[in-house]
Amino acid sequence: MELYLDSAIIEEVEEINSWGIISGITTNPTLIAKAGKDFKETVIKICEIIKGPVSAEVTCEDLEGMIKQGKEIARWHDSIVIKLPCNVNGLKACKELSNDGIQTNLTLCFSVNQALLCSAAGASFISPFIGRLEDINHNGIELIREIKEVFEKHNIKTKIIAASVRTPEHVSASALAGADIATIPYTLFDKLINHPLTEKGIEKFMSDWKKTI
Repeated sequence: MELYLDSAIIEEVEEINSWGIISGITTNPTLIAKAGKDFKETVIKICEIIKGPVSAEVTCEDLEGMIKQGKEIARWHDSIVIKLPCNVNGLKACKELSNDGIQTNLTLCFSVNQALLCSAAGASFISPFIGRLEDINHNGIELIREIKEVFEKHNIKTKIIAASVRTPEHVSASALAGADIATIPYTLFDKLINHPLTEKGIEKFMSDWKKTI
């Protein structure tokens, strides 16, 4: 399973990229607003840092606007993936953009049926939201597992991005459930790598080594 960073803050992108572990970036309007920088400049800068897909989301809600904006954003850089909502206009825009060879990421997916429709429309990626499903007492990891089973059974090539990832357990469970990618917020990466037994072991090794010199 590949790991993406879910952020539009350049400093966060640079730091996690320096770890040598991420394969792409996802952004959304909320993250762009949080970063407080120009949308186009931010996305292009991220594309210059990361060697991999960078999802940038349309902000138009009407079909014509989605298609026009999607085509415009896709021209900014070859690495850009156009993010669209899992609704009727999102499906129509996905089909249009996919026919033009533009990669798409259908976001805010909450069911297998939505995933199937998006894949049929030519989506490159589908983003089921684990955390938001758990907010309403549904099993987000089980949704990942079900989508993976259906996609494998029918040889569907759309990649599954586990999104709305909030805990280290979400990451490992997504991998076990068959997600192709997990997109992870910046603050969670420290929790993935740090472990008290690792720190305790390092302290013991260094303490023992110092006794020999």
